[in-house]
Amino acid sequence: MTRASDLLGVILAAGKGTRMLPFSERLPKPILPIGGKPLLLHQIEALAELGIRDILVVIGHLGYEIVRELGDGSDHDVRIQYVEQEETLGIAHALGQLERHVDRPFFLLLGDIFFETEDLGDMVRRLGKGDRDGAAGVLAVKRESDAEKIRRNFVVHVESDGAVTRVIEKPRRPRTNLKGCGLYLFDLAFFDAVRRTPRTAMRDEYEITDSIQIFIDDGWRVEAAEVVKNDLNLSFPSDLLSLNLHYLESQGLDHIVGKNVQMPDGTSIHNAVVMDDVVFEHSVRVERALILPGTRVSRAGKVDRMILTPTHEVPCASLFA
Repeated sequence: MTRASDLLGVILAAGKGTRMLPFSERLPKPILPIGGKPLLLHQIEALAELGIRDILVVIGHLGYEIVRELGDGSDHDVRIQYVEQEETLGIAHALGQLERHVDRPFFLLLGDIFFETEDLGDMVRRLGKGDRDGAAGVLAVKRESDAEKIRRNFVVHVESDGAVTRVIEKPRRPRTNLKGCGLYLFDLAFFDAVRRTPRTAMRDEYEITDSIQIFIDDGWRVEAAEVVKNDLNLSFPSDLLSLNLHYLESQGLDHIVGKNVQMPDGTSIHNAVVMDDVVFEHSVRVERALILPGTRVSRAGKVDRMILTPTHEVPCASLFA
């Protein structure tokens, strides 16, 4: 039986995040903060809790910022190695570049998604020994009530015994509500399918769903595990505030305040995350807000429904319309 400690963690964090401007000018999307710590760190902690200690992080745009933030992983009781991806041509393309670095079954996560999961160990228990009698791949899935979210991701068709028969990328008319979530577990045999994955006409990329379908058609068993409670994408600036407010609610917290924050008397903080080294010049009421490290807040009165950085104010009032 496969043990989590025998697995490798792989996190894809090379994207440019062009829709996340102005944040992506200075920081890669996967290290933007959720609840006061980088999104990637939430994923690394989930892998470590499972028992996975060796992690590959694929970097690209501003990758040195990820290395600076996470280092070698020793602060988080893991060992991190970095692989640089020069072109971003889809998940299957990234995996093809990684093959020579992967020597064991691997957990694969997309670095721009905030996952809330239950019993990830179920995926590990489903993985066989690589023979055709056990599962050689496991897809994390969830029951999705919003058809539009399914159309933006991929749909998974499953037999009564749990075997996946079909995966369809961005279906126009999904015939099931079982949605793939960007979290996968594969045996090394999966790379045989990755090498034969064609570039698609739809997005001119190498899609992992095509690789999975090739893998299934080759006769390998792939299973679906309903282990995802929430998969929240970080796509647009307002998503960053939405995710932070969701995190506060999920943890039962009213607010988070970091280290070395300077607040005049009368300053109040409610339903907000204020990170390290923030300076408030005036007494202010902070609500439904995220303030990034090192920001000097010069406005008086109220900070509401916005994200503040050392160089920008990003309004997010549309979240609450």
